[in-house]
Amino acid sequence: MLKTCKVFLAAGLLLLGWGAARAADQAELIKRGAYLAIAGDCAACHSVQGRALFAGGHPIESPLGRIYSTNITPSRTAGIGQYTQEQFAAALRRGVRADGSQLYPAMPYTAYAKLSDDDVAALYAYFMHGVDAVDTPAQQTALPFPFNVRMSMMAWNWLFLDKTPFQPDSTKSVEWNRGAYLVQGLAHCSTCHTPRNFLMAEQAGKPLQGSSLGTWFAPDITAATLQGKPHWTQQMLADYLATGHAGNGATAGGPMLEAIEKSFSRMTPEDVRAMASYLLPEDAAAGAATGSPVPQAAGLTPVQGDDTPQTLDGLSLGARLYRNNCASCHNVSGQGLNGLPPLQEHPVLKKPNGDNVAMAVLEGVLPEKGQGMIGFAHTLDDKQIAALTNYVMQDLGKSTVGITEARVQALRAGGEASPLMLMSRIGMGIAGVLVLLVVVWLVRRRKR
Repeated sequence: MLKTCKVFLAAGLLLLGWGAARAADQAELIKRGAYLAIAGDCAACHSVQGRALFAGGHPIESPLGRIYSTNITPSRTAGIGQYTQEQFAAALRRGVRADGSQLYPAMPYTAYAKLSDDDVAALYAYFMHGVDAVDTPAQQTALPFPFNVRMSMMAWNWLFLDKTPFQPDSTKSVEWNRGAYLVQGLAHCSTCHTPRNFLMAEQAGKPLQGSSLGTWFAPDITAATLQGKPHWTQQMLADYLATGHAGNGATAGGPMLEAIEKSFSRMTPEDVRAMASYLLPEDAAAGAATGSPVPQAAGLTPVQGDDTPQTLDGLSLGARLYRNNCASCHNVSGQGLNGLPPLQEHPVLKKPNGDNVAMAVLEGVLPEKGQGMIGFAHTLDDKQIAALTNYVMQDLGKSTVGITEARVQALRAGGEASPLMLMSRIGMGIAGVLVLLVVVWLVRRRKR
């Protein structure tokens, strides 16, 4: 009897130990999934101020209309609580919901297709067991016809979705491969930085070569461009991803600043360095910063420049607007002031268009946090924004690029509409005419 009790006791202890080990493994898996969700920047799209984390409802402006993000909490009624791991993987990597309907590629499943099975499992564990369920459904997306027919995405996916998981390059280092996996997959850099074709798919032959997001411009981040002027090094790029600032004078704004705040700055230094290693080859690591250092002073330095009435009378509209609105922070000649960034050699002035400068003037940079730069959308009109942008780009930045008043008007309105909308209307019109002609032909044939 005593021997039997000892056997049962030993078995019980083994079960308890196994259960504790399994619980520890599950906790570690959830923790890893939480980190992967940060690296994937999931909260940026699936969370909105005033609602719980991952409860959805965030409006995503697309050229085809407004798309609302879904509730991805483990709610069984409003979220993904009834998803199996296989269904979760299908949504994440193929854009197919549990009910079989298609997701729009505003959800970057085209990049998440690169994710490994292990990372998908960790993300599933986190969203099912590490996130609070929210039973309030998110606002539904209602795109205009024919884009509201989600079935059409099956054809789009057949044409453009590459389902091949990430394949490491055996000739490259472990760090390089980790960076490639992050850039191509979780961080989905190509979603913004790769130009798109007329069907809104990424152009496979032009990876990371820069693309307009409708308003902000995501620049070319290929190695050839990063090694040009202004010159980048791996360390500069790693610093930029972690803080939004780099030694060559670059400062982040718009969607990139949001990605840095919510994702890159919260990643491990090793992962950030790996991304920089992938984007820049080893030989690009050598080189000095070309940007002007931000002036530092023990006390506040006054604005430096000639403000005599005779000088002011000869100023252009852009120069006057700059002195009235910008010089107190960036100095009269754009050389920076009291720790605020110089503009003279700022990398944003080397871009192929003036959209980012105009958007920074319109929206500001972090104005909602009481720091950074305020926006002037409510105090300056389109003509003034264009004049100010051109002065900063051309007079301070020595760029040949400019912007028109009409373009500023389009930026203020959220960007220009996609030609797909017009093409679809024309296509439907042609189809309607063809159907009508067929009906007329059939009626006449029957009468005969």
